[in-house]
Amino acid sequence: MTFGEHVIRFHEQLIYSGSALPNGIGVINPFIESTTAMDNLRVFAQRYLGDQKQRRIILGINPSRLGAGVTGIPFTDTKRLVSECKIPYNGKQTHEISSVFMYEMINAFGGVSDFYSQFYINSPFPLAITKINSEGKEINYNYYDSAALTKAVYPFIVKSMRQLIDLGIATDTCFCLGTGQNAKFLKQLNDDHGFFGKIIPLEHPRFIMQYKSASKSLYIEKYIQALNGAWQK
Repeated sequence: MTFGEHVIRFHEQLIYSGSALPNGIGVINPFIESTTAMDNLRVFAQRYLGDQKQRRIILGINPSRLGAGVTGIPFTDTKRLVSECKIPYNGKQTHEISSVFMYEMINAFGGVSDFYSQFYINSPFPLAITKINSEGKEINYNYYDSAALTKAVYPFIVKSMRQLIDLGIATDTCFCLGTGQNAKFLKQLNDDHGFFGKIIPLEHPRFIMQYKSASKSLYIEKYIQALNGAWQK
């Protein structure tokens, strides 16, 4: 099987199977709830992951409801799905600022095909998490935003990490998107389970776009140097 076929099978079988979540918190599984998301992923995997080469993994937090929660592809909103991945989409358009940064970085790296031939993006919790806020609106939520949620999803995270590595992931180096809580959690997870030789944290795309946009080009260069460095042994 190709790397892409392993990815497709992983997502076809992806169902949250952990403990009950705290009140007001839910999980979006676009691979069950949306045939479009699964169709997008199949096209993406066949086009950009259709070989048997190992990839190094880049781990976000958990998918955004407006990014992979719609398209099925991590850090890819519907605009980038069409403009960068060249996959047609006719549904409701979504815009995710993390996706903007990631694809600017990917293009600076060498383009979509070159990037995805070397790297694979996913998350320790590979499904979108949402919370109903005080105004009754559904908002993005992170797996670490409450101790009760982290405890509930921890066994599922461990299971998912093992399955992600089994796709054909090189385990010497893992890249972590987020230098704060995501990095802290992943480093402890790695200490406990020994998934990777080392974890390299990088500033999260949302943080960069929200607070450091004037220095965006410097962060893109930092990403590229770190990613290229993983291959230069």
